[in-house]
Amino acid sequence: MKPRGPILNRPVILLVEDEPLVRLVHVEILRDDRFWVVEAQDADEAFELMRTRPDIKVVVTDVDMPGSINGFEFARLVRQGWPGIGIVVTSGKMRPQPGDLPDGAIFVPKPTSAAQLTAHIRSFLGADMGPDQG
Repeated sequence: MKPRGPILNRPVILLVEDEPLVRLVHVEILRDDRFWVVEAQDADEAFELMRTRPDIKVVVTDVDMPGSINGFEFARLVRQGWPGIGIVVTSGKMRPQPGDLPDGAIFVPKPTSAAQLTAHIRSFLGADMGPDQG
Protein backbone atom coordinates (compact mmCIF):
# COMPACT_ATOMS: atom_id res chain seq x y z
CA MET A 1 0.00 0.00 0.00
CA LYS A 2 1.19 3.45 -0.91
CA PRO A 3 1.96 5.99 1.80
CA ARG A 4 -0.91 8.41 2.13
CA GLY A 5 1.17 11.53 2.73
CA PRO A 6 0.07 14.72 4.42
CA ILE A 7 -3.42 16.07 3.81
CA LEU A 8 -2.16 19.66 3.80
CA ASN A 9 -2.84 21.41 0.51
CA ARG A 10 -4.67 18.43 -0.99
CA PRO A 11 -8.29 18.81 -2.08
CA VAL A 12 -10.60 16.41 -0.23
CA ILE A 13 -12.86 14.27 -2.40
CA LEU A 14 -15.77 12.21 -1.05
CA LEU A 15 -16.22 9.02 -3.07
CA VAL A 16 -19.62 7.33 -2.65
CA GLU A 17 -19.56 3.87 -4.22
CA ASP A 18 -21.06 0.61 -2.91
CA GLU A 19 -19.05 -1.80 -5.10
CA PRO A 20 -15.77 -2.44 -3.21
CA LEU A 21 -13.69 -3.19 -6.31
CA VAL A 22 -14.89 -0.10 -8.17
CA ARG A 23 -14.36 2.01 -5.04
CA LEU A 24 -10.82 0.67 -4.67
CA VAL A 25 -9.96 1.50 -8.28
CA HIS A 26 -11.41 5.01 -8.04
CA VAL A 27 -9.62 5.66 -4.74
CA GLU A 28 -6.31 4.69 -6.33
CA ILE A 29 -6.98 6.89 -9.38
CA LEU A 30 -7.78 9.87 -7.18
CA ARG A 31 -4.87 9.34 -4.80
CA ASP A 32 -2.49 8.95 -7.74
CA ASP A 33 -3.67 12.38 -8.88
CA ARG A 34 -2.87 13.83 -5.44
CA PHE A 35 -6.37 14.10 -4.02
CA TRP A 36 -7.17 13.20 -0.43
CA VAL A 37 -10.05 10.68 -0.58
CA VAL A 38 -12.68 9.84 2.02
CA GLU A 39 -14.98 6.93 1.21
CA ALA A 40 -18.61 6.00 1.81
CA GLN A 41 -20.60 3.03 0.59
CA ASP A 42 -24.02 4.71 0.61
CA ALA A 43 -25.72 8.08 1.02
CA ASP A 44 -26.28 7.69 4.77
CA GLU A 45 -22.58 7.15 5.40
CA ALA A 46 -21.74 9.98 3.00
CA PHE A 47 -24.03 12.46 4.77
CA GLU A 48 -22.41 11.57 8.09
CA LEU A 49 -18.98 12.32 6.62
CA MET A 50 -20.19 15.57 5.10
CA ARG A 51 -21.54 16.76 8.44
CA THR A 52 -18.17 16.14 10.10
CA ARG A 53 -15.79 17.06 7.24
CA PRO A 54 -16.16 20.71 6.18
CA ASP A 55 -13.04 20.29 4.02
CA ILE A 56 -14.79 18.18 1.34
CA LYS A 57 -14.55 20.01 -1.99
CA VAL A 58 -16.07 17.52 -4.46
CA VAL A 59 -18.42 14.54 -4.16
CA VAL A 60 -18.18 11.69 -6.66
CA THR A 61 -21.22 9.43 -6.36
CA ASP A 62 -22.54 6.37 -8.11
CA VAL A 63 -26.25 6.37 -9.01
CA ASP A 64 -27.15 2.80 -8.08
CA MET A 65 -26.40 2.21 -4.40
CA PRO A 66 -28.10 0.61 -1.41
CA GLY A 67 -30.18 2.58 1.02
CA SER A 68 -33.17 4.84 0.89
CA ILE A 69 -31.99 7.14 -1.92
CA ASN A 70 -30.05 6.80 -5.16
CA GLY A 71 -27.16 8.93 -6.37
CA PHE A 72 -29.37 11.41 -8.22
CA GLU A 73 -31.38 12.19 -5.07
CA PHE A 74 -28.16 12.26 -3.03
CA ALA A 75 -26.68 14.79 -5.48
CA ARG A 76 -29.77 17.02 -5.21
CA LEU A 77 -29.59 16.94 -1.39
CA VAL A 78 -25.87 17.72 -1.46
CA ARG A 79 -26.56 20.74 -3.69
CA GLN A 80 -29.24 21.96 -1.26
CA GLY A 81 -27.21 21.46 1.91
CA TRP A 82 -23.71 22.20 0.61
CA PRO A 83 -24.11 24.50 -2.41
CA GLY A 84 -20.36 25.13 -2.76
CA ILE A 85 -19.39 21.48 -3.23
CA GLY A 86 -18.74 20.12 -6.72
CA ILE A 87 -20.77 17.05 -7.70
CA VAL A 88 -19.83 14.30 -10.14
CA VAL A 89 -22.46 11.58 -10.68
CA THR A 90 -21.43 8.31 -12.32
CA SER A 91 -23.25 5.24 -13.58
CA GLY A 92 -22.71 2.35 -15.92
CA LYS A 93 -26.38 1.35 -15.83
CA MET A 94 -28.43 4.48 -16.37
CA ARG A 95 -28.24 7.97 -17.79
CA PRO A 96 -29.81 11.04 -16.19
CA GLN A 97 -33.20 12.16 -17.35
CA PRO A 98 -34.25 15.83 -17.31
CA GLY A 99 -34.38 16.98 -13.70
CA ASP A 100 -32.23 14.14 -12.33
CA LEU A 101 -29.07 16.21 -11.87
CA PRO A 102 -28.92 19.35 -9.76
CA ASP A 103 -27.62 22.56 -11.34
CA GLY A 104 -23.88 22.47 -11.87
CA ALA A 105 -23.47 18.71 -11.40
CA ILE A 106 -21.61 16.67 -14.01
CA PHE A 107 -22.61 13.19 -15.19
CA VAL A 108 -19.82 10.77 -16.15
CA PRO A 109 -20.80 7.41 -17.69
CA LYS A 110 -18.91 4.30 -16.58
CA PRO A 111 -16.49 3.07 -17.56
CA THR A 112 -14.48 6.26 -17.74
CA SER A 113 -10.79 6.90 -17.98
CA ALA A 114 -8.75 8.11 -15.04
CA ALA A 115 -7.92 11.28 -16.97
CA GLN A 116 -11.60 12.04 -17.64
CA LEU A 117 -12.61 11.47 -14.03
CA THR A 118 -9.87 13.66 -12.60
CA ALA A 119 -10.42 16.37 -15.22
CA HIS A 120 -14.08 16.65 -14.20
CA ILE A 121 -13.10 16.85 -10.53
CA ARG A 122 -10.44 19.49 -11.26
CA SER A 123 -13.03 21.56 -13.14
CA PHE A 124 -14.70 22.22 -9.78
CA LEU A 125 -11.52 23.06 -7.89
CA GLY A 126 -10.02 25.94 -9.83
CA ALA A 127 -7.95 27.98 -7.36
CA ASP A 128 -8.07 25.16 -4.77
CA MET A 129 -5.47 23.28 -6.81
CA GLY A 130 -2.05 24.49 -5.65
CA PRO A 131 0.98 24.70 -7.95
CA ASP A 132 2.35 21.37 -6.67
CA GLN A 133 -0.90 19.54 -7.40
CA GLY A 134 -1.31 18.62 -10.93
